Amino acid sequence: MIKCFRKVFRGSIWIYASSRDIVSQSILYGKHMKYEDMVFKKPVESKSYESDSKNVLAIIKDILQERIKDDDNKIVINTNLKYGLPLENINKIAGPIIEAWCYEVFSRIYDIKDNKYQLINIEAQPRLGIADIVLQFKKTNSHITANVDVKTTSEDIKSSGKGPNITSFSRIRTAYVEDLDFMFIILSITHKVYSQKNYNTNLIDSVMEIVDYNAYDLKFISDKDISYNPALGSGQLQIKDINYISLTKRTTWEFCQLLDNKYLKSSKKSITDWYKEAKKNKWIK
Repeated sequence: MIKCFRKVFRGSIWIYASSRDIVSQSILYGKHMKYEDMVFKKPVESKSYESDSKNVLAIIKDILQERIKDDDNKIVINTNLKYGLPLENINKIAGPIIEAWCYEVFSRIYDIKDNKYQLINIEAQPRLGIADIVLQFKKTNSHITANVDVKTTSEDIKSSGKGPNITSFSRIRTAYVEDLDFMFIILSITHKVYSQKNYNTNLIDSVMEIVDYNAYDLKFISDKDISYNPALGSGQLQIKDINYISLTKRTTWEFCQLLDNKYLKSSKKSITDWYKEAKKNKWIK
């Protein structure tokens, strides 16, 4: 057999390479590479996924509504500051405080054996985890796992938390391939902050009150409400305005394609960059 070689330019020198090498280099450097030509791993969720998602969202909302109804929706922050915390900057620390409050709220439910919400497990996630809290709910012969990402907005500062980062493009894209029923819930909490005198200490307490909430399954958030920021690694997914979100019914594979499309539309990303992420994270065969 006679092998065919062509003279090609590599860096600053000419070398002889086989046709197979040339094809490989074309793929590596993005020449003639097309997204639609890839052999994808296409995730297919369970038939019950949509109803499971609706049930989880309803349960989360019911739990929070119960806290507000019972007037158990306030976080009191005690300090030794005579005039309390500076309210104009309180939004900077609201996120982790409300996240901790949410964890305690769900933990109370979990501590009740055979609770009415069928919450059977709860885990706080590490700082760099994909979500803040993982909840598991009992289901006939199985369970539903929900990854909950807590986002906060201030009633007093309208622009506070309006367009939050969600997570990295590659991390969330990979999650939907590795777990066909991966569920990522965005829990939006609105708070207001005020001060009141503590007559026991004669100091000022700051009160963070949860006044509103909503919950969304990321997979069903409309295309126009999700944006992509190419900065930092593979880039970040963001919500344009968490106060105004519309929903679109779609499959997991359709959502993966939506994510890919946002990545590839960025002027700072290329099909070559996407290919490297896809190979590394095993999105393609």
